[in-house]
Amino acid sequence: MSEIERQVRGWWTRLMEWLHGAQHGDAARKAKTAMQDVRASEAARKAEAALHDLRASEAGRKAEAAIRDLREGEAGRKAKEAFRDLRDSEAVGKAREAARDALGDLREGEAGRKAKAAMRDLRDGVSSRDKS
Repeated sequence: MSEIERQVRGWWTRLMEWLHGAQHGDAARKAKTAMQDVRASEAARKAEAALHDLRASEAGRKAEAAIRDLREGEAGRKAKEAFRDLRDSEAVGKAREAARDALGDLREGEAGRKAKAAMRDLRDGVSSRDKS
C-alpha cells in the first residue's frame, strides 16, 4: 500500500470515528460551552472595551486614515497594478495550466484510480464494521 493510500485510510478512519463517536459529541459540546464562557467572561468584556476605546481613540482614527490613504493613494494603486500584472503574467498562466493538468491527471490517471479504490475500500471497511 502506498503512502498516500495509508494517509487516506487514516484520515477516513479518523473522520468516521469522529462522526460516529459519542465522546466526540460530548467534547464538541464542552468546547462550545467553554467558548461561550470565555466570551462572557470579565476578561473578554475588558478586551472588547479596550478594542472599542482603541478604535475611538486618536491613534485609532489616524491608523484608519493611514490605511484609507494607502488604499486610495499612489502606493495602493501601484500595488494593485503590480498584482494585476502578476495575475495576468505568462508565468502565472503556465502555473495555472500545470495545476489544471495535474488535477486532470489525478482525476483520470492511475493515481486517481488508486485513490478512488482506496476510498471505496475505506468506506466499505467502515460500513462493514458498523454493521457488526
